[in-house]
Amino acid sequence: MSTQDRTMAELVQKYNVAAPRYTSYPTVPFWDEKTFSTNGWMDQVYRTFKQSKDRGLSLYIHLPFCESLCTYCGCNTRITKNHQVELPYIVALLKEWEMYRAVFEGEKPLVSEIHLGGGTPTFFQPENLKLLIEGILEHVDVTADRSFSFEAHPANTTTEHLQILFDLGFRRLSLGIQDFDPLVQFMINRQQTFEEVEAVMLNAREIGFESINFDLIYGLPKQTQASVQDTIEKSMLLKPDRISFYSYAHVPWLKPGQRHYTEADLPKGTAKLALYNLGKKMILAQGYADIGMDHFAKKDDELYLAFQEGRLHRNFMGYADRFNPLLIGLGVSSISDAWGGFAQNVKTVEEYHKLIASGVLPVVKGHILHAEDLVIRRYILDMMCIGKVQLDPTSDLTEQIKDELSTLVQDGLVSIEGDLIRCTTIGRSFLRNICMAFDQRFLKLRTKTQLFSEAI
Repeated sequence: MSTQDRTMAELVQKYNVAAPRYTSYPTVPFWDEKTFSTNGWMDQVYRTFKQSKDRGLSLYIHLPFCESLCTYCGCNTRITKNHQVELPYIVALLKEWEMYRAVFEGEKPLVSEIHLGGGTPTFFQPENLKLLIEGILEHVDVTADRSFSFEAHPANTTTEHLQILFDLGFRRLSLGIQDFDPLVQFMINRQQTFEEVEAVMLNAREIGFESINFDLIYGLPKQTQASVQDTIEKSMLLKPDRISFYSYAHVPWLKPGQRHYTEADLPKGTAKLALYNLGKKMILAQGYADIGMDHFAKKDDELYLAFQEGRLHRNFMGYADRFNPLLIGLGVSSISDAWGGFAQNVKTVEEYHKLIASGVLPVVKGHILHAEDLVIRRYILDMMCIGKVQLDPTSDLTEQIKDELSTLVQDGLVSIEGDLIRCTTIGRSFLRNICMAFDQRFLKLRTKTQLFSEAI
């Protein structure tokens, strides 16, 4: 083992601890629910809407239904083959959207982003997706540079799905592939062939979709360097515009489906990092740029341009090419973000329907950010998106953060020049650990209970 490899192995052993993915700050386990109220949340939505209405808002719509359980999945899902659930759920979504529109006091909202997530959005019949999106768009204006996207399962995404959503303004889709190896697919109960993915790609390109993302995961059960190499090689043949190559999050205490296999089946530590380094090397060799954490994009893709121009943003939907202060989440378990506050919906379909039918906003918990939260949120966002943070020299937190970062400086993960913190090349593999040094709520409320997946 070379000195460099030995050093990386030592770093992995040291920093492979439970760490948040930082799609928000504070992270959900550290929300202060005691001071949260639905009325206070709606006031926050109204203020943010008024302050930012000219730039547009984002909509995330959670469609939780899947016909089978992918055992690796950490999302909120409902497994069923009964497609009669589609229409009642769409009706409930449109009623929830009506509740939010009422807060805007008759002003027509300007929509900049719509993202359909899941679950499996393409579980829904194309005509029902059309009904949903037309119901959303009926009472809004859209920005000229709108960004409408959806997540798709390659095995059930039809040409009709693609055409209808394209006609409604969608230009981006994300294909959940994870791995092409048959054994890995068996372990995670996620089967789709290369030919099925290729067919969706060709149809989408022919229809006119401008940006296609592949979701790939490293660290899955039975994954090897050979299987990762094969998956990347096949992906490169299809030339996606973006690739999300991210770490499998093993949280069986939250997702019992992950008990389909044991930890003995999982690549760990340096073995897992080797899978990432192999995949990353292969992706970069094909001309993709490394963006943020675990994301890659072609240099003519809007995500890369946003990264180059300092417009890259990160929220509950992942990385985005724009910052909209108001993100409204509709549907079961969706999380909304009004920049100064968060709110999450109830997590079961039954409770969601019951509250909507009663005319009650289906929010179950949330957090209103304090002044310190807003400062730390900006620091973590900057580190996640641009790899550097300019600390406020007048803040009482500055020296404390530098002290917390001192070990990471010694290990070569970050550098400190005055009040400027920079992530190093090595540090990019430990971005979640670096952000933990800024996370005041985590540091103050450390717990022996594991809340997050491992960082590596």
